[in-house]
Amino acid sequence: MTELRTLKVALLGCGNVGAQVARILIEDADTFAARAGAKLQLSGIAVRDVHAKRDVDLPQDLFTTDADTLVKDADLVIELMGGIEPARTLILSALRNGACVVTGNKALVAQDGPTLHEEADKAGVQLSYEAAVAGAIPILRPIRDSLAGDRITRVLGIVNGTTNFILDQMDTTGAQFADALAEAQRLGYAEADPTADVEGHDAAAKAAILASLSFHTRFALENVHCEGITSVTAADIAAAKDAGFVIKLLAIAEKLPAAGTDADGGEGVSVRVHPTLLPREHPLAAVHGAFNAVFIEAENAGELMFYGQGAGGTPTASAVLGDLVSAARSLVLGGPGRTETTTGQVSALPIDAAVTSYYIGLDVADQPGVLARIAQLFAEHGVSIEIMRQTIHRDAESNVESAELRIVTHRASEAALAATVEAVKGLDVINSVTSVLRVEGV
Repeated sequence: MTELRTLKVALLGCGNVGAQVARILIEDADTFAARAGAKLQLSGIAVRDVHAKRDVDLPQDLFTTDADTLVKDADLVIELMGGIEPARTLILSALRNGACVVTGNKALVAQDGPTLHEEADKAGVQLSYEAAVAGAIPILRPIRDSLAGDRITRVLGIVNGTTNFILDQMDTTGAQFADALAEAQRLGYAEADPTADVEGHDAAAKAAILASLSFHTRFALENVHCEGITSVTAADIAAAKDAGFVIKLLAIAEKLPAAGTDADGGEGVSVRVHPTLLPREHPLAAVHGAFNAVFIEAENAGELMFYGQGAGGTPTASAVLGDLVSAARSLVLGGPGRTETTTGQVSALPIDAAVTSYYIGLDVADQPGVLARIAQLFAEHGVSIEIMRQTIHRDAESNVESAELRIVTHRASEAALAATVEAVKGLDVINSVTSVLRVEGV
């Protein structure tokens, strides 16, 4: 029997995911050797404090604070430190030294992916980041490999478990945003500082990655329009529920005609993250708790959905180790590493070019002619109304009646819809615009 070669694996970071990666790599060494065609030897784990208490019992002699030396001597590097620096410098060092790199660092890939890919291409090594989007769900490799013979037209994703848990709690229990967030923090789904999640920044980084792979063009974080969920109220959730919708924070990347924008004609891609109403019969509407799902529309394959755990140490470790085996195989077999393709070069479109439907909640005076005036204003702006519902309310103190209107429009350009809402606000029969949310799947 031919003796298997040994590949040295350097692990940068030993948090929740890193500790599970190390444990599984050690415990299942024989399995990984058989699958990779080489022994994968964990040569060291770079951490800030070698004596810190960890949930997983790992050999103490593996820990080091000297990440630079560890990287220089490695064949494969797993980066799970997070943040931009020193992760970026260490990854670039690894690539330039001819090591394949596996990372779960969505912020770094979204911000500086072109530079990292360029260095990987120069060295002929593999740069992989399946764990950067949707945790354990295999989504990046299917987009890159399984759908390489197709044309993706649209991607809709629930890619942040924290916000999905919060919105799901508000929908199923009627909780206010603050109470749902507190419950997410109690259960460990949300950080003490949840800003990156609830403001949509985490999902935006993942949206940039999904768009880059789906449309073969490198999109940066700055190309993503981003809105979080902090303005979503229990009243919004209840109104959506009454109308047959559920509110989700979606990452959306879709190909659109670029006419009328600054793009160079042809097609462009809109990449955005925002709270969105979905019909309750849509597959993504059934994604509950902290789970993730990505819904893909392709010209030939049609509609596909990938669903599973979007976070957590062991599930995310699964994605990391899948990338590790693939990278090890590329070293064993030789030849260039697998990477992204950037043959598309389509333009990133501004949010005004996006095509959506709107859900608009209005508090209006209860008097004749109001509905006609509102409908006329929508028509003047080229926006067609699909659904209009009216509920009459009487103020207990003043005894004055008012009407609550709930309007769902047909799909139109974001620019036309935004202009319509601004015009509606100027009508003297409008007491207030109670909510404005985008709608998909209608």
